[in-house]
Amino acid sequence: MNVGGSAAGAFLDVILWVLQGLWWIVIISALISWVNPDPRNPIVRFLWGVTEPLFRPFRRLVPPSRMGGIDISPLFVLGIIYLLMSFLRRLAIGV
Repeated sequence: MNVGGSAAGAFLDVILWVLQGLWWIVIISALISWVNPDPRNPIVRFLWGVTEPLFRPFRRLVPPSRMGGIDISPLFVLGIIYLLMSFLRRLAIGV
């Protein structure tokens, strides 16, 4: 999406790639949470290390106990990532 080949456009491309990667990490982490993963598995530890700091503030706002045990914090994080990506894409078009 690097519009015009500018350095700012390239920087926005990198940020968008990072956000897209984070998007998939959040989805994979949410899916893995449905099963009982081995907490010693390095992949599980990586996913938990990346996503837990993002989920924690939303779990405080809407604890899973108030939602019948369902953790909806990944939905909030995905929503914020989506909004950031949408904003950055519009910004890239204007660069």
